[in-house]
Amino acid sequence: MNAMQLDVFKEIGNIGSSSAATALSKIVDKRVTLSLPRVQILKFNEITKIVGGEETLVIGILQPMQGDLTGNIMFLLGLKEAHDLASLLLTQMLNYERSESEPGVFTEMETSALREIGNIMISAYLGSLSGMINTNMRPSIPYMSIDMANAILSVPAIEFGKVADRALFIESKFSVDGVDIGGCFIFIPDADSLERILSGLGVA
Repeated sequence: MNAMQLDVFKEIGNIGSSSAATALSKIVDKRVTLSLPRVQILKFNEITKIVGGEETLVIGILQPMQGDLTGNIMFLLGLKEAHDLASLLLTQMLNYERSESEPGVFTEMETSALREIGNIMISAYLGSLSGMINTNMRPSIPYMSIDMANAILSVPAIEFGKVADRALFIESKFSVDGVDIGGCFIFIPDADSLERILSGLGVA
């Protein structure tokens, strides 16, 4: 992609992150502030380094896209951020108190909460993009995994490595009641969908 196309995708990252922050605010019924997202086009191995290295344990919530555009979008969280985010939602809904547990050990309720949060935030991101280019785009059933970053990212890398070796990486930092939650969106449209997005935004 040329410089103009990269700038457009960076703007998509900013708008999508803002939509996700708004969705998160509604979920936890609290004010959510969003730092300026960092948006980059990166190779998958570069993403692995940013999230802490190949062996760092992370939460990955992957959603295939359906409709006029196809591809995948993934929401990545560190373990501490995942525990904090699940606790925020469950406390709001059920007056839930999380007992201290080993990092990476999540209760069934926490796992369900994280999957739902990821689903809603990803849907908000895709909804903002869909509105910008006037297309019908919808997420499907989310898949959640807790594993080393290298293993989590190998799924989209293998699936899309035949047509591209880079993805749109959006690093977002949310703050809720003084709790900082850093998360990353990885947007990976397939080749045909990328062309439709660029055409819809007038930078093909």
